[in-house]
Amino acid sequence: MSANLSRTEGDPVEGAAGSDAPPAEGAVTVVDPRLLVRQQGFKGYLDDFGRKVRSGELGSLPVVVGLIIIAIVFQFQNSAYLGAENLNNLFVDATGTGLIAVGIVFVLILGEIDLSVGSVSGVATAIFAVLNVNHGMAEWQALILAVLSGALIGAFHGFFFARIGVPAFVVTLAGLLGWNGLMLQVLGSSGTINLDRDGLLSQITNYYFSDIAVAYGLALLAVIAYFATSFLDSRRREAAGVPSRPLSEIVLRTVVVAVPSFLLAWLFNNFKGLPLAIIVFLVFVIGLDFVLRRTSYGRKVFALGGSVEAARRAGINVVAIRVSVFTLSGTMAAIGGLFIASQLNAANQSSGAGSLLMNAIAAAVIGGTSLFGGRGKTWSAVIGALVIQSIASGMQLQGIASAVQYMITGAVLLAAVVIDSVSRKTQKTAGRA
Repeated sequence: MSANLSRTEGDPVEGAAGSDAPPAEGAVTVVDPRLLVRQQGFKGYLDDFGRKVRSGELGSLPVVVGLIIIAIVFQFQNSAYLGAENLNNLFVDATGTGLIAVGIVFVLILGEIDLSVGSVSGVATAIFAVLNVNHGMAEWQALILAVLSGALIGAFHGFFFARIGVPAFVVTLAGLLGWNGLMLQVLGSSGTINLDRDGLLSQITNYYFSDIAVAYGLALLAVIAYFATSFLDSRRREAAGVPSRPLSEIVLRTVVVAVPSFLLAWLFNNFKGLPLAIIVFLVFVIGLDFVLRRTSYGRKVFALGGSVEAARRAGINVVAIRVSVFTLSGTMAAIGGLFIASQLNAANQSSGAGSLLMNAIAAAVIGGTSLFGGRGKTWSAVIGALVIQSIASGMQLQGIASAVQYMITGAVLLAAVVIDSVSRKTQKTAGRA
């Protein structure tokens, strides 16, 4: 069996002349560590997990542990924290910031920053409100124009950064100020425009599927899709002769996905049902996760984050990718801003202001996206947004001032950056970066 799992350094490739010759005395046998892991069974996975931790590959482990600690602490303080109503509201409240953070993830993977997303979200909200409420435009048309405005602003930033060469920090900092001023100008002297409570936008975060079959059906669909995707991917890798996951591991991973999926479905059904906002949010996250991990475009984004010069020499159009990433960031900022307006049922002068920008960036970083570029997932934004909203929700239940919430969120953000920095240094020391 070992002949199928390893190859001696210096051996000719299979099929070449002399490939049946025995290895030279003292030669070192190289074995794919993933194959060793699967040979050793459960112990192999534990050893592999320990190896990854020692080499700085922590993944989402610190964030998941942090979420558990936050939940335990606030539950002891107030038994309503893990109640169906509070957790339901927590998830819905996290969608707006989470959507903006998803766009930030793409920018951070490039190794850049976008400081304008808060103001862009406010401009999009103001444009929608003025067109729909003041000028009577149909909601769906106003929504499209509002999202397009975010995309155009993002492309504007990307052009100055990628084509002109102005640092992204400076361009988006100017955008933070300029677009906030434009938002105030668009809203006019009143400063606040109330939205239709029965309208399409309002329903995005206020509509619930009361039929319990919807939540459980979506959970079942997610589990089946995960198993099918993992199984087919494993079969393709096996046919190609590269390391693949055995069926037992796929089943175990599917169970790990199924437990929280059905738990969340049960949780939602114990309040009002499955929120429409969660479905829309997951569609964006899953879709952009596919783009980032499964398409050539996503690989080009990661390549630029790793080394711009290497990407350029590989034939990647650096300018086009950079402009597209900032366009995506502006688009997601507009969509996230509309979600927040849906919760408030209004567009006002505080739209996109306050802590929204910092929370969106913090969500991406806390979730595991590296500030140094080259590493991140859209799911990082989801986990990070949940951490921030979990802290905010717990503070509100305890009646603690927002000033303390800012300090705690800042401390969590600092801890996430420190972990990222230490992890990178550890990986370099271990030769894995």
